[in-house]
Amino acid sequence: MNRLIAKKIIEILSKSYPNAKIALKYKNEFELLVATILSAQSTDKQVNKITPELFSKYKTIKDFADAKLEELEKLVYSTGFFRNKARNIKASAQKIISDFGGKVPNKMDDLVSLPGVARKTANIILYNAFGKNEGIAVDTHVKRLSSRIGFSQSDDPNKIEQDLMLLFPKEKWGKITYYLIEHGRNICDAKKPKCNECVIKRYCNYYKNVFLKK
Repeated sequence: MNRLIAKKIIEILSKSYPNAKIALKYKNEFELLVATILSAQSTDKQVNKITPELFSKYKTIKDFADAKLEELEKLVYSTGFFRNKARNIKASAQKIISDFGGKVPNKMDDLVSLPGVARKTANIILYNAFGKNEGIAVDTHVKRLSSRIGFSQSDDPNKIEQDLMLLFPKEKWGKITYYLIEHGRNICDAKKPKCNECVIKRYCNYYKNVFLKK
């Protein structure tokens, strides 16, 4: 796909979803880190159900670093993969205290050194907590829409991110994730996409090559 068409698609989506933003609820950088770790293989809605109690019990990074794993596991159980998530959250808190002076780092290399943090999580934190466009967070919606629309032919999130970064100007990187997420949630469903209602169908490979041929 060429950049002019890609630009047009994002312009249309930006008008359709002018309030697109992160759905996770948080009050500071570390709460965002915790919520993003919990959102893996879960939903933002489910994470938002449990974080009020979680953040009420553990109010500081040190609280998480000192937390008993068994208690932490119980609180995050409903998000799935609870043992790994609890362990990564506790270990990340400990590393932030020992290596970064008790503050969530604001550089990509530092963030991905934290347990449970890969580029997607790091991109989310950098953009939403620090206003930095270092990359494009590729979640399940972004991955699906990138393939269907024709932004990328890859299944690898890192390659998809690179393809998207080549298509769009850096100042747009952070917002693109949320335009695609909103469109994925509202129209481009994984199982039953509402192609007839889609505002970008004229540009979409899936609409032209799959939907119209059914």
